[in-house]
Amino acid sequence: MNGSKNERSKAPKQAVKPKEKPRKPDARVQRTRDQLGQALIALIVEKPINDVTVQDVLDRAGVGRSTFYLHYRDKDDLLVSQLEMFLEFMSTALSVRNDKSNRVAPVAGMFEHIGNQNKLYRVLSDSGHLKDFFDLAEGYFARGIERRLKESGRLAKVPQRELAARASALSGSLLSLLRWWLDRGEKESPQEMDEMFHRMVWTGLQ
Repeated sequence: MNGSKNERSKAPKQAVKPKEKPRKPDARVQRTRDQLGQALIALIVEKPINDVTVQDVLDRAGVGRSTFYLHYRDKDDLLVSQLEMFLEFMSTALSVRNDKSNRVAPVAGMFEHIGNQNKLYRVLSDSGHLKDFFDLAEGYFARGIERRLKESGRLAKVPQRELAARASALSGSLLSLLRWWLDRGEKESPQEMDEMFHRMVWTGLQ
């Protein structure tokens, strides 16, 4: 039987359920984003980025205009999205695969990839978009390196605030090393750069 109106009004309210975490895009959405991203990257190594239009990207990807604007505001938004995808993958790669070494970043893999894509690096530099890459990279690698430092267990007694500061400093050092390597013509191998960076990391953190 239902209670009186007063009894019902005194009943405790049910807790509001927390919002669900946003779901990852489904395979079809991810495939569309990949097509658009790959089309843009291919185009900007063929001609100046400022000469590439959204229509060029759509034609190369075989995607409709309305579909493009469901995902991105403009060409620059698409470019930043591609840079973020790359940086997310690289900065978390060691943690994701549960790497047991003391490496804090996959330096050899990243340098090898960027070295192989050196024309893209020059395109970003010439168009003024290289700063966007390094600004994004500093944050991604600071978080990734901090995670790896925690996983190593070697700095367990270091306060969290100092650990974050050290990770940020190491991220900046990594990117400075990348610039130095590229600007000098990649004289050292990616593996040599990986070893050099990690000597710097652990010598400085003793």
